[in-house]
Amino acid sequence: MEINPDIFRAYDIRGIYPSELNEKTSYLVGRAFVKFFKKTKPNVVIGRDARFSSDFLSKSLIKGINEQGANVIDIGLATTPMLYFAVAHYGFDGGVIVSASHNPSKYNGFKLVAKNAIPVSGESGLRQIKKLAEKAQDLSTLKKGKTIKKNILSDYLKFNLGKFDFKNFRPLRMVIDTANAVPGILVKEIFKHSHFKVFYLFLQLNGSFPNHEPNPLIEKNLRFLKKEILIKKRIDLGVAFDGDGDRIVFLDEAGRAVPSDLVLALISEQILKENPGKKILYDLRCSNIVKETISKCKGKPIISRVGHSFIKEKMRKENILFAGEFSGHFYHKDHYFSESPLFVLFKIMEIISKKEKPFSELIRPFKKYFHSGEMNFRAKDSVKKLKQLKSRYSDGRISKIDGLRIDFKDWWFLARASNTEPVLRLIVEAKTKELMEKKTKEISSLILRP
Repeated sequence: MEINPDIFRAYDIRGIYPSELNEKTSYLVGRAFVKFFKKTKPNVVIGRDARFSSDFLSKSLIKGINEQGANVIDIGLATTPMLYFAVAHYGFDGGVIVSASHNPSKYNGFKLVAKNAIPVSGESGLRQIKKLAEKAQDLSTLKKGKTIKKNILSDYLKFNLGKFDFKNFRPLRMVIDTANAVPGILVKEIFKHSHFKVFYLFLQLNGSFPNHEPNPLIEKNLRFLKKEILIKKRIDLGVAFDGDGDRIVFLDEAGRAVPSDLVLALISEQILKENPGKKILYDLRCSNIVKETISKCKGKPIISRVGHSFIKEKMRKENILFAGEFSGHFYHKDHYFSESPLFVLFKIMEIISKKEKPFSELIRPFKKYFHSGEMNFRAKDSVKKLKQLKSRYSDGRISKIDGLRIDFKDWWFLARASNTEPVLRLIVEAKTKELMEKKTKEISSLILRP
């Protein structure tokens, strides 16, 4: 059988079900993943999100893994951070979460990790697994491994709640939108015995995501959450998760989305009070206020390229305590250098409780600059466009960590090719709104020019 090569991406395997990714492909990937370990009878954790196709794909994946001689620890419905936790916390050899993250329901895919929940990306193994999967149908059947079902929810919640005592928090009022996706299995369990008043949106699992796509970075997907905050009144915090629960987005008491880089700045300030001098990482899309805040609080700011596999590798190498991305991913050393959305949620709740100020007031000091947000442009030749931009703005401080970032005294911009789509992404930040709008228009016209 010929496997669609396009499903192998920079960070994961992803495609439309069943035309691009189906049970046969899943079975072959399972066998290839075991072969990739080069170990006799590895123990592999499998979890899945709430998409309708996830159950079918996980079953064929498990079959492939078992028939290649490995044991499977089936944790069932799980968020991606739960899968990472299971692999690292219990010391298993690796794992796969069956999920297409925030994509629409017609998509599905696999995120793969090795021991200690270290990502298997294009550079660290996915290309090899692709080649092995293409040959997997010719592999002889080994002595089958076994499948063990394991419920990790209680351990995962206990782990996340370990450093927080809700009794010391004031009785916050929150609205949480889980988009009919798998984070719904977590949130009600967390708060069912607490003194918080929590209103839930779209808690029931439904793999077609009937109310809105599970991508909280798209503004229209937050409309129900915003409306609920305004209807309920006296709400302290709005929270939205993505489809596999590895990203978290916040709204303030007025229903306004709070940029994730400003959330990172606020949490960094608090973390550095508790852990002076520690390193905190941010990706190069983040506002300059993040670096300035970390430095002001006597921490060590570390800039990184975009992408969870690169960030986790850098955190491990440099012993970085905490990290955040512009896209709403947050990572913690104590969480096995993996995504830690519940830690971030509890930390924000803790800060609001201690400061006794509205969320918007806590964020206001970090609104120093004017940030365009990330814009996408269809680009046939991204390399050519980046060369043109580099030539045009060569008088600035040039960085090529990821794409092209050029800094000037009063503004900066970042242009980078997407790792997952044929687009060029642009961000502009400036000290004034007028300068930001002027430079955004100027650079956009250069990108769009034939």
